[in-house]
Amino acid sequence: MDGGGGGVGLIGNNKQRAMLPNKSRGEFIRNQRKDSEGLSESPDLEFEYADTDKWAAELSELYSYTEGPEFLLNKKCFTEDFRTHVKDKKWTELSAAEHRAHAMRLLDGLDVTAREKRLKVARAILYMAQGTFGDCDSEAEVQQWMRYNIFLLLEVGTFSALVELLNMEIDNSAACTSAVRKPAISLADSTDLRVLLNIMYLMVETIRQEDLSDSPEWRAAQDTFRMELGSPLYNNEPISVMLFGMVTKFCSGHAPHFPMKKVLLLLWKTILFTLGGFEQLQNIKVRKRDELGLPPLPEDSIRVVRSMRAASPPASASDLIEQQQKRARREHKALIKQDNLDAFNEKDPYKTDDPREDEDDSDDNDNPLEPETFPLERDEVMPPPIPHPPCERVSFPKGLPWAPKVREKDIEHFLETSRSKFIGYTLGSDTDTVVGLPRPIHESIRTLKQHKYVSIAEIQIAKEEEYQKTPLSGGEEEVELNSIELLYQGILPSLPQYMIALLKILLAAAPTSKAKTDSINILADVLPEEMPTTVLQSMKLGVDVNRHKEIIVKAISAILLLLLKHFKLNHIYQFEYMAQHLVFANCIPLILKFFNQNIMSYITAKNSISVLDFPQCVVHELPELTAESLEAGDNNQFCWRNLFSCINLLRILNKLTKWKHSRTMMLVVFKSAPILKRALKVKQAMMQLYVLKLLKVQTKYLGRQWRKSNMKTMSAIYQKVRHRLNDDWAYGNADLDARPWDFQAEECALRANIERFNGRRYDKSQSNPDFVPVDNCLQSVLGQRVELPEDFQMNYDLWLEREVFSKPICWEELLQ
Repeated sequence: MDGGGGGVGLIGNNKQRAMLPNKSRGEFIRNQRKDSEGLSESPDLEFEYADTDKWAAELSELYSYTEGPEFLLNKKCFTEDFRTHVKDKKWTELSAAEHRAHAMRLLDGLDVTAREKRLKVARAILYMAQGTFGDCDSEAEVQQWMRYNIFLLLEVGTFSALVELLNMEIDNSAACTSAVRKPAISLADSTDLRVLLNIMYLMVETIRQEDLSDSPEWRAAQDTFRMELGSPLYNNEPISVMLFGMVTKFCSGHAPHFPMKKVLLLLWKTILFTLGGFEQLQNIKVRKRDELGLPPLPEDSIRVVRSMRAASPPASASDLIEQQQKRARREHKALIKQDNLDAFNEKDPYKTDDPREDEDDSDDNDNPLEPETFPLERDEVMPPPIPHPPCERVSFPKGLPWAPKVREKDIEHFLETSRSKFIGYTLGSDTDTVVGLPRPIHESIRTLKQHKYVSIAEIQIAKEEEYQKTPLSGGEEEVELNSIELLYQGILPSLPQYMIALLKILLAAAPTSKAKTDSINILADVLPEEMPTTVLQSMKLGVDVNRHKEIIVKAISAILLLLLKHFKLNHIYQFEYMAQHLVFANCIPLILKFFNQNIMSYITAKNSISVLDFPQCVVHELPELTAESLEAGDNNQFCWRNLFSCINLLRILNKLTKWKHSRTMMLVVFKSAPILKRALKVKQAMMQLYVLKLLKVQTKYLGRQWRKSNMKTMSAIYQKVRHRLNDDWAYGNADLDARPWDFQAEECALRANIERFNGRRYDKSQSNPDFVPVDNCLQSVLGQRVELPEDFQMNYDLWLEREVFSKPICWEELLQ
């Protein structure tokens, strides 16, 4: 999909516009604006951010459209085997005992040496996991039988057998060598791997789903399976570590035939199932704060974000041109300041009647609402607006959506500045002594302390400092061996390589990336053996390739975000270790590169053919595909997976840059502000919130002129982003020239802390020799057998004469 092709329809072709005479040009622009106002006036996107899309959508995304013929092949393999054992009965008509007996028989069939026989049995098991759709009449019935069959397969021990087979395929050097030598890799090269990964994914994704109608046995099986997946039961490592190994092997070029989309989807769902999603993260956070004796969270962030409304997007480029023409005409008229006041008083400051007024990149006089939000940007101070009844279109909640937060460090800094100013001395980290300070400062300190927020990370850092200071008297640290801790221990030795591999694949899947000869081929499991010969086949493959890339971006963004959030809760230095390696691997410019496209075009992409999606394609008769039906796509307002990916990537960028001055400056250096501002055109509150957060942290470094001409963005930040009470983000009062920006020192100090943490907790071999217990017992020391070299034994008499007999001994000194 071409990321930049979607914007031509909004502003018209540049050559086409330039050919028009001046009078016609204004009319052309007005007509263009009428066409584009539909975008500006569009309602909020009805998108509910969740851990995953609906179950049916997640199942359909596992298969590419080129795999379509394999559904019937799976059915054939199952039916041939089934008919030899069961006569004149359907699978749906058998009893539970017969179901179990057949599942056991199939499982025994996997334990054969002949590859062809093993593949046939695996396909039969895959058909079972796909819900034995040949005996079903509706999609709901297919899903119902899928759930039943998959719990049956789990009960008989299929998953363990599949893991062993997958390990065999990963280590299959013959297949790897054959794939490396091939000039073009296709779907056929990954057949065995795809069948195994399909079954494993269907099992993990189906068992992960909560269902109130599940029996107690199924719920117990679900809990057991979750624990097994997160424990080092397979090859002494969790399943996730094995899948990470597949990702790095693929990126190194040793196994180009690996079906990377399926590997990444299985990795994502395994992490999600074993560690928990966003709501579980919130519950863990609440529990941990309670255990550490911290006050409860001021609000539930998930609920706050879901209740927020999107701000109006910026106007289109055609509106900008017309505004410039208006400004030129207005210069000939006398401007009366009172008109601006009247316009302000007549309007609600938070309402926008005309979408064109939302453009930030205009002169301040163009929009009378801008100066009132930040009167300090003006020479004069505007009076407050006259109160009036609220309009129906305005649905902002009373007050701000987030409770303000203050760090201990902020209170210390405020007190230190106040003492230096009023008294002339400082007291270091003392935040209680207020002697000699004016009463307003007392009030300020009280307010700051009232909103003080202590994070779990601050407690963890303080504890780690204590362990480093007192390695002997500090005692042994009790580490809870939960799923996330086991996963961190598993991926710790190769974590940098895993991060680089994921980002390499993300770069190859990004719509803004150009095809290069040296980039990795992520299309091995979507390209057919025979390339398309008709226009219709080419269009279908084009949709399939774009959809394939979108699903890969979705999976990687979800994996990175989940790991960052879970590591941060488990221990801050685990999070920092992963985050730092993402930064070192150029994750920040990569995400900005991803957003440097027509983001509305990406959000509304129609890269799906609903009649080919599973299970619809196996239940209903397939209608004849035409070029028109392929171009039409679905009727959805947006593409769920693409909007989900965009929000995930913005959240990752926020996590990498939060409280990191050096990384914030990377956002400035890579000119992220215009890229992020374009992303505000997507009318979705959650996406806008994370864009505004990223703009907020760099606002003070963008200069007064940028802030002056982007007051609408500043206003949106004020309304939607959490406030830090003594943060001067909006004014840029920091003395930027005087501040020593030693970015390397900041990252190096952090890296040293991380290495000390990892060394203390995980590297037992590198323990400090000074802290090793000393054996002071004379008998045990003399009783030790010491191996002496041969030359020493030969010259033993000489050594005795030189080192013992000829040297005088001062007994008084020895006694002292």
